[in-house]
Amino acid sequence: MKKIAIVYFSQTGTTDALAKAVACGAETQGAQVFAYRILGSDIVEGRFKNDALFEELSEMDAIIFGSPTYMGGPTAQFKAFADASSESWSKQRWKNKLAAGFTIGGSPCGEVQSTVEYFNVLATQHSMLWVGIDAPEGALSKDFNRLNASLGVVALADTESGLHPVDAKTAVRLGERVAELIR
Repeated sequence: MKKIAIVYFSQTGTTDALAKAVACGAETQGAQVFAYRILGSDIVEGRFKNDALFEELSEMDAIIFGSPTYMGGPTAQFKAFADASSESWSKQRWKNKLAAGFTIGGSPCGEVQSTVEYFNVLATQHSMLWVGIDAPEGALSKDFNRLNASLGVVALADTESGLHPVDAKTAVRLGERVAELIR
């Protein structure tokens, strides 16, 4: 069975909603999804501590990263996780696994894309293979990938509902695509 991990931080719940949409898409393609929401209690004296999580991640076919965008990049909580992944990097435990990412921000000009770029660099450092967004409805669709990001899911918080339906649909597609590409 295809095994996909989604590792993310969510403060207000919108990134959690994106993670659930990604998981839903992956599950429709027959993947078993392991979602791990980074918690404040995972960080001890500024360092992310969860050896069991890193053991579990080494058994996955793909790892999808998620974080809201704060100040032009991922949150400190996600960054603590990424910094703690250095042992996995040194042993190349994620080599050739698929990787993807998603983020949400409060402003269309808040450098939201840079968070997904950070995930891409993290994955590349780990010798992972990056999966971006395709355009299953064509380039002119108004009902998919509304912010037109190809590197990953870039969402904009909807002040009324939290997660815009088009962003949720794009996140579902990312999960589907990662699962489809697992051999």
